[in-house]
Parts: sequence; C-alpha cells; structure tokens
Amino acid sequence: MQIRKISDAEKGKTRKLYEEIFSEDSVSFVDYYYTEKTKDNTIYVVEEDGAVRAMLHLNPYTLMVNGKEEPSHYIVAVATEKEYRKRGYMAALIRTALGDMYQAGEPFTFLMPAAEEIYLPHGFSTVYEQEQRCYEGEGNLPEEWSAKRAAPGDGARIGAAAEKSLRGRAKVYAKRDEAYYERLIREYESDGGCLMICEKDGQIVDCLPAVPQTSKDRPKIMVRPVNVRRLLLLLELNYLTAVCFRVTDPLIPENNQVFMLTGTEFSGVMLMEGKPENSEGTLTVEALTKLVFGSVSPDEIEREPGVTVTERMKEELRKIVPLSPIYLNEVV
Repeated sequence: MQIRKISDAEKGKTRKLYEEIFSEDSVSFVDYYYTEKTKDNTIYVVEEDGAVRAMLHLNPYTLMVNGKEEPSHYIVAVATEKEYRKRGYMAALIRTALGDMYQAGEPFTFLMPAAEEIYLPHGFSTVYEQEQRCYEGEGNLPEEWSAKRAAPGDGARIGAAAEKSLRGRAKVYAKRDEAYYERLIREYESDGGCLMICEKDGQIVDCLPAVPQTSKDRPKIMVRPVNVRRLLLLLELNYLTAVCFRVTDPLIPENNQVFMLTGTEFSGVMLMEGKPENSEGTLTVEALTKLVFGSVSPDEIEREPGVTVTERMKEELRKIVPLSPIYLNEVV
C-alpha cells in the first residue's frame, strides 16, 4: 500500500473510482467536477496492485470565522474500491490529510457524511444541518419580489449581497465573493439546474438554486479541529476568563496539550502553555468541537466520554461565545 498526494496531471486517474462509488452523479456533473473543482483541490490516494484503490479529496474554501478569513478544506469524495475495503485505507487517508492540514495551520476541517458513524471514530462531530432552500417558481415568492436566472458575470453582485447578509447572521460561513458564485453558477448548470437571483426594488434579496429534483432531507455537516491552538484563538469571550485544561487528540499528536486560556470580551482569547498540575479538566477533541460550535453546553459537556471538568472550569467555559450560528451549505 502506498499513500500519496497526487499531482494535478494525475487527478484524472481517480475519475474511474469516483464514477464507480458515486454512480448517482450525472456524467455532466462529474465532467464539471473534474474540469473545475480539481483545478485547485488536493487529492490523496492509496495505490495497490498498480492502481488507485482509495481516495480522499480536499476542496479549498476560505471560511469567515468571527469575521476573520481562515483557510479550510472541505473533505469530499472519500471512497474505497469495494474489493479493497476493511484494510484501513480510509483511516490512513484521513490521518495523512489531517497531518498536512495541521502543518498548514488550518483551524478545522468539515465534511458531509454518507453516514455519521463512519467518521465518529476519526474525531468528527455533527454541528450543523444544511438548509434545503430551492426556487419553486415566481408564484411562491413574496409579492414584491422578482426572479431571474443568474448568468456568468453576475457573481460579483451576488457575492456582495450574500456577504452582507451572512456577515450579520452567521459566525461561520464560506466567504462569498465573485469567484465563489461564478463557480456555483457553473456547478448548478452542470447538473441541469441553475441559480436564480431574487430581487426587490432592484436590490438582490436572495439567491436560490432551481434544480430538477429536490429533497426534504437536511444533510449534516461534521467538523473536526485540525490545529486546536489556532481554533481556540478564533473564539470570543463575554467576560474576564481564565481556565486551564487538557485536550486529547489520538490522531494529531501536536494537539495533545494543556492550554491556559485567558482573555476578556475586549481582548479575545489569549493562550499560554499550561502546566499539567494546574489543569482543571480534560476535553476530548470531539467534546471541544461540540462546545466550541455550540452543539453542547458547558453544563452538558461532562456527559461526553473521556471528559472531566470541575465546577469552576464549567463556569469559565460558559464565558466562551460559541461559533454559532453556522452556515455551511456547500455541496462539493
């Protein structure tokens, strides 16, 4: 078995496996993916018996986290050829990708699981369910609204409106700009759909996909810390805070540290290396995710496996402002 990050020229070699595993995707969408998304993504493969038997794709996004631009990767197209499963290939790919993202200083990564239980052993936790909003005809819009199909060249205007809207209502979201929407327009059109611009009095008020088929399911998004220190430094506080705790992470050894977290509502988080004898408790990387992204409260955190907290530590953790609401509605 050989695990490696392949070159741009080799990315086409993974298409056969992609089409085999993700057979529900149309040929036109796969054409789009291997023409557009592979321009700037990273693909890791496992090679065995002279061919690609497993793969993992990292698609880059700039995320806005508490108003700051942060590099991140969306993990997609994780696949193993049927005859080569149960050999630990996926776990090895995830560990390799996490190690590289840690070295790049990325605070966290995210994915949309086919099934949550696949990724739970690798430290991922569900923190968000995607909104499923689609264009269903102008008759279903508010009376004052109108709609038109987005075309190449509309990306800058859509991006400016979306960024303004999301900045005021989400703490974590993918940065909206011209490039984001120009690519998204091509993405929907590749699969027989389009993006519809909704306007009121000449101003963009919404942007909705019009797609051939819709689903009432709400896909889940799972998150995993990559560089815990970098993630903690992105947090905001609501009061004077001082707490010392240990983080445990079986996949990224560098995250296994004792952190002394201090700060105020004005300074944000400041970190120092803590002494083990001063630690007030232990947070697993999964528990830290749930706490930071607001899916579990400080009062509930002690119920998580592998977690120990003192009452004083819980009191201090309540002063952390969760990274919520989240808006990560990307597909690939």
